[in-house]
Amino acid sequence: MRLLAYIPSPHTGVVHLGPLELHMYGLTLLVAILACMWLSGKRWVALGGDWDLVTRVAVWGVGFGVVGARAYHDITSWNEVPSPKWQGIFEVWKGGLGVWGGIFLGTLVGVQVVKRSGANVGLFMDAVAPGLLLAQGIGRIGNWWNQELYGKPTTLPWALKIDVAHLPTDPKYATYTTFHPTFLYELIWDVIGVLLLIYVGKRFRIHPPGLFALYVAWYCFGRFFEELLRIDPAHHILGLRLNAWVSAILFFASAIYFVWHQRRGPDRGTREPRKEPPKRGPAMAIPRGRVR
Repeated sequence: MRLLAYIPSPHTGVVHLGPLELHMYGLTLLVAILACMWLSGKRWVALGGDWDLVTRVAVWGVGFGVVGARAYHDITSWNEVPSPKWQGIFEVWKGGLGVWGGIFLGTLVGVQVVKRSGANVGLFMDAVAPGLLLAQGIGRIGNWWNQELYGKPTTLPWALKIDVAHLPTDPKYATYTTFHPTFLYELIWDVIGVLLLIYVGKRFRIHPPGLFALYVAWYCFGRFFEELLRIDPAHHILGLRLNAWVSAILFFASAIYFVWHQRRGPDRGTREPRKEPPKRGPAMAIPRGRVR
C-alpha cells in the first residue's frame, strides 16, 4: 500500500554552526528543562512562593535526575550501551535515559532541597507536577532526532519514516520503513495531561501532593499503552515489557494513594507555602526593586 503521507525523520541528530557542534538530543532536553522551570516557577510564585527555590530545586533535581535516568537505562538496557561500555554509560547525548530513574532520584533530591528551605513539600510537588509532565513531553522530541524508540510498522498517514541505518535489527521488520511515531503519541498525551492537571488544580480542592499523584497516574496510564507499541529491545516478564509492568504498578499505586489521601484530608500546614527566612547580611539593606 502506497503511503499518502508520512512524518520524515532528520538524517542526523547533530547540527553544525561553524565550529560549533550541537547535539539536538541534548538541546531538546535543555528546552524541556527550561519549559518545566518556567511553568513551575509561575505556579509556585502564584502560591506565594519564591522563584529562587524553583531554581535551586531545578539545579539539584535535574543534575541527579539525569544521573538516575542514565543509571536506570544502563541497568535495564545494558546491551544497548555503546562500546566501550566504560565510556558508553556516560554518553547521554546518544540517547538512553530511563524516565523512571530520573523522576525517582530527581524527586528525592528535590524534596530534600524543599525541606531544607522550610517550604511545604506537598504543595511544592503539586506546583511542579504539570511542569514535569511538560518537560517529559518535550523531551520525547529528542527521540525523533535520534530516530529511536519508535513503534510497530504502520502505513497510517502520520507514520514515521526511518532511515535504513536506524531500522530495527529484527528480520521480521526488514521490509518496513515507516513506523508508529510513539514520540508524538507521548508528546500529545503529556500536553493534554498538563492542561488537565492545571484545570483540576484550579477547579477542585486537591489536598497536596494529590496533583503530583495524578501526574504520575496520568503519565503511567499512557505510557503503558505506548509500551505495547514499541519494538525496541527490552526485557520481558510474562510477555510484557519491563516498562509496561513499571507503568502498571505505578499507575495503581499513585491512583490508590490519591483516593486514600483525598479521603484522609490535608495535613496541617498544606494550605500555603512557608516563606523562606530572609538572608542575613548587607543585602538586607538594599530596598526591593532598586537598581544599584
